[in-house]
Amino acid sequence: MSTQSRTTVTIDGKNLIAGEWQPMAGDSIRSTMPAAPDQVVWSGTSSVEAVHEAIYAARQALPEWSATTIDKRIAVLRKFQEIAKARSSELGSLISDETGKALWESNAEANLVGAKVDITLEEGEWSGRHRVTDFEFDLNDSKKARCHFQPHGVLAVVGPFNFPAHLPNGHIIPALLTGNTIVFKPSDKAPGVGQLLTEMFHEALEAENAPKGVINLVHGAVAESVALCGSPEVDGVLFTGSWGAGRAITEANLDQPGKIIALEMGGNNPAVVMPDADLYQAVTEITRCAFNTTGQRCTSTRRLIVHRDVAEKVTTAILKAASNLIIGDPRSEEPVFMGPIISEEALDSVLKFQEKVASRGGRVLMESTRMPDRAGWFITPGIIEVDEFTLGCDDAGCDEEVFGPLLRVSVVDSFDEAIKQANATRYGLSASIFTANESMQNRFLNECRAGCRNINCGTAGASSKLPFGGLGLSGNHRPAGAFSLDYTAYPVASMIETGDACTIPNGMRVEKDWVD
Repeated sequence: MSTQSRTTVTIDGKNLIAGEWQPMAGDSIRSTMPAAPDQVVWSGTSSVEAVHEAIYAARQALPEWSATTIDKRIAVLRKFQEIAKARSSELGSLISDETGKALWESNAEANLVGAKVDITLEEGEWSGRHRVTDFEFDLNDSKKARCHFQPHGVLAVVGPFNFPAHLPNGHIIPALLTGNTIVFKPSDKAPGVGQLLTEMFHEALEAENAPKGVINLVHGAVAESVALCGSPEVDGVLFTGSWGAGRAITEANLDQPGKIIALEMGGNNPAVVMPDADLYQAVTEITRCAFNTTGQRCTSTRRLIVHRDVAEKVTTAILKAASNLIIGDPRSEEPVFMGPIISEEALDSVLKFQEKVASRGGRVLMESTRMPDRAGWFITPGIIEVDEFTLGCDDAGCDEEVFGPLLRVSVVDSFDEAIKQANATRYGLSASIFTANESMQNRFLNECRAGCRNINCGTAGASSKLPFGGLGLSGNHRPAGAFSLDYTAYPVASMIETGDACTIPNGMRVEKDWVD
């Protein structure tokens, strides 16, 4: 396959603190191309001290930014949108290089960045802005009731590698609109994308003469994340990533109950296929959602639950579809469905999980393997059949999220059993059912435990005009997407007396002449 030209110059790592770019000497953190691991995309060395400086800068900028008019904050976001659209090709190219995602998919992510502004600013009864709009009404002739919304303050945004621009951007834009200041720490697997995204926000803020320090960027790994997320000077943490990291954030803030914590974590997402389904539709959607982004979406289909009457037909078709997926260089000029996985460590974890399930009774229908003829971290799809999915059990139906292209299959004999199997997970992000039966559809919508429940479409992919989040180990009931504004501001209730009325209950005496 022919490929397009690659990035060959390493991006010099920089933090952005109080409006100033600070070079990062060294290369303790490096991102390399998953498709060509010998090529470095970004390098730099961060420090915990830089985290504290960034938090201080955000705190200093908060009073002026939160007092800025909504019109000026909207002007900043519109300027950012303009910049993001102009640089979308550059951003898409960098996403592809740094994460290994196919270029078509990376460009699609880049285009979502500017589009988030329109969605955030949209008005209407269903919109997020409607839910954080001040309101007022009369309690009586002289007393008013008022609710207004205030920013939480300094918010930490911690981004993932799989959507390194779209997902943190989905936190940052709403947070800026409601008057918060930001300390952004991108994934150490995709720091270059995080730095470019911050450049665009910084340019927009500068163009509109916003105060220095409204958005700050600090790179780093575990130590920097711990310092940022656990700091008492941070008023909230907006996080997208793994359950393990989300748990650590929660534990670090047990003594700070006033801090807003919005967690969007992983998924062990089921897709159910009943006999009356459109099987072509089901096979297409399940194959797409199990293996796109090389299985590295939190909404990827991890578990197929198929009725016995159509199990052989559906499974055979998915095996054929998976075997025909085009795996190749993300920048190939020919169509490529999926590129490499993010790292050698991630590749090994998929293969080790596959081996573990097989050793405990799983039947490997299609073996996931490393592609030895390629220099990068290329891996083929895998499909394993198990007897059943078991909640929290470490056996062939183990309840784990494996971040890679590995689909597990279980066969059931009834709809009730299918629902039970779908809910046999500690996670609860996304789920799908394929059936023409309206009664089954309604039961699935009511009984399946997941934050995103789809009918006749796959688990991966979501509408930006809907909430996005999950239950259990997938989230803490603070969905992003169209509901992201909800966790960036808090309501303040006020009662305002405009006359001289006051309340004197039984047993209390106050005379006017006491204050004359």
